[in-house]
Amino acid sequence: MNMKSINFKKKALFVLLFVVGVFSAYTFIDDTDKQKVQMGLVMGNLVQNHFHVCTFDDTYSKHVFELYLKQLDHSKRFFTQQDSIAVAEYIYKLDDELSSQDYVFFEKINALYEKKLAFVTASFQVYLEQPIDFTINESLQLDAEKRSFAKDDAELKEQWRQYLKYMVLLNIQSKQEFQENAIAKSDTSVKIKTYEVLEKEAREKVLKDHTELFKRLQKETKADRFAEYINSNVHVFDPHSDFFPPREKENFDIQISGKLEGIGATLQEKDGYVKVMSIVPGSPSYKQGELKPDDLIMKVAQGEDEPVDIVDMRLDNAVKLIRGKKGTTVKLTVKKPSGIVKVISIVRDVVVMEDSYAKSMIISDQKHKQKIGYIHLPSFYVDFDNPNGRACAKDIKIELNKLKTEQVDGIILDLRNNGGGSLTDVVKIGGYFIDQGPVVQVKGRERTPYLFLDEAPGVDYDGPLVILVNQFSASASEILAAAMQDYKRAIIIGSNATYGKGTVQRMYQLPTLNTMEEVGSTKVTTQKFYRINGGSTQLKGVVPDIILPDLYSNLPIGEKEMDFAMPWDKISPAAYQEWNKKPLEVKKIQANSQLRVSKNEDFKQISKNAVYLKSKQDMSKHTLNLKAYKEELVVSKKEEDGFKAESKEIAGWDFTVLKVDLAQLDDSVKVNRSNDYIKALKKDVYIYEGMQVIQDIIK
Repeated sequence: MNMKSINFKKKALFVLLFVVGVFSAYTFIDDTDKQKVQMGLVMGNLVQNHFHVCTFDDTYSKHVFELYLKQLDHSKRFFTQQDSIAVAEYIYKLDDELSSQDYVFFEKINALYEKKLAFVTASFQVYLEQPIDFTINESLQLDAEKRSFAKDDAELKEQWRQYLKYMVLLNIQSKQEFQENAIAKSDTSVKIKTYEVLEKEAREKVLKDHTELFKRLQKETKADRFAEYINSNVHVFDPHSDFFPPREKENFDIQISGKLEGIGATLQEKDGYVKVMSIVPGSPSYKQGELKPDDLIMKVAQGEDEPVDIVDMRLDNAVKLIRGKKGTTVKLTVKKPSGIVKVISIVRDVVVMEDSYAKSMIISDQKHKQKIGYIHLPSFYVDFDNPNGRACAKDIKIELNKLKTEQVDGIILDLRNNGGGSLTDVVKIGGYFIDQGPVVQVKGRERTPYLFLDEAPGVDYDGPLVILVNQFSASASEILAAAMQDYKRAIIIGSNATYGKGTVQRMYQLPTLNTMEEVGSTKVTTQKFYRINGGSTQLKGVVPDIILPDLYSNLPIGEKEMDFAMPWDKISPAAYQEWNKKPLEVKKIQANSQLRVSKNEDFKQISKNAVYLKSKQDMSKHTLNLKAYKEELVVSKKEEDGFKAESKEIAGWDFTVLKVDLAQLDDSVKVNRSNDYIKALKKDVYIYEGMQVIQDIIK
């Protein structure tokens, strides 16, 4: 299309918004009218408010086409190459449909999806009716990105046969391992069954799970799928903007934060799997210790009940299974990045909020006879409903004052796994370490950047400062680390780069129609964060001054891995004065750190583990021969045991509770929790290196 037609399309979309605004005052005639209103209001809201307006052209159309196919069939288990050819004529027409409000492509692809769902539903049972031969040497590619759509329905059936065979194989292996452990322990309460019985039970279990899966898929309505189609249009703008129909808006807290009530983890629905994004400090998952970021939750069981397969389940429905009353047990079957599948039992509980707040300790270095302050900040929390409630800026100031009273020689601020939070508080905290000046720039579309300034005169703490980050440090964490790096106020230590989320979202309630029927809500990216040096934190994140080996450094993590992530860019730098009280000799500090790390056995092991983890994640092709699979599993478990070798306490240092905090350890439970916390800290090689960097700064 030429520029004239593109400009026309933009004008047409604005005309559409006006038409929809008028039309929304009337009662819907049918579902088609409702679709037009929904799409018009959502896209109008994006055009009006989004940081960047897409050009509605053939490229946009192609992106929507591909996203929606992926949304409908992310595992490539329903559509075939013949099916994609049948709808290929629309690949460059969806922008035209957006202007004309004529969604022919959606109608055709929806009808085709329903047909293929019915086809697979009617045919999958046949593969589970007879015993399966697991002595044949064949394999299955599980990574949909590495697999093409089946050529035709015959090949699609063959792919389903292999997939169901793999699921039965996993079930048999799990049952056999359970029996073998019982025999080894002389546990007579376990009834030992023959292979034939186990194989039959495994087929029945897979049949039951997939019957339930197809029931769930068939309950999805055309309206549900049109909402997904709207989001395919929305997500071409950026991955953090969303449309929420009224039913999903009711689950807003779950959809946005991914909070798993009862166990304390945040998750994301990705390609049909429920993926753990982070663990809430102080939560049952945090204390239990086995559930980690990047784990995929495949099944959920209530206590001793049969597990429910949650692959391809809606996120909100999966959450309902995981959350529950305090004191009850949930068993999660998870697949680790290494490929190992294990069951993790977690007793649900109320999150211990004290573990979610800023906390400080004293590090004693026996060699240099120095005292280093350590502050852990899990998130940039604030109580918006209570001006007198807890806020991280107030708490950090308290911890800094306590550490100054202890006369520490330096401070380590730990922002690892800190996903962000209050912008106001991060600006205040940044101001504690500098004497007035800008902390971050925020810019909307076609607007002059707004400077968030530390306007309070004076510095609360002017001594040596190290900030720890990792790939899961995001948003507000990146703002603080970037500001301290630009001011040359602190040494930033971490893995390759932080997460790279440098955008701001705002919620909009779409107009209620004259029928009193709600249309839904949108979450729209309206602004971007920029460092005071002018560069965005978006996509690139913050690259630490000192980069240390990290377990996840080779895995695809961060904003850059998301489809249609907004680009990195830069604006004019703000006027600011670098820290000049005691300039940091960054290159010398880097050289000293590199020398230490090269000799450190813990970091050598972490580097080996990172390579192992990446190699396991790349191995997405799996054998369907039971004997070969069990042999592979033995090797993998040996590797896994070496991979997760228990780290030991590092000699030559210690952690102690601040004198002013000792009075709070007024019962045995708090004392034991404090002791466990200190034991974990004494094994942390990253904090240990941070302490040595503080010593380099002092020198």
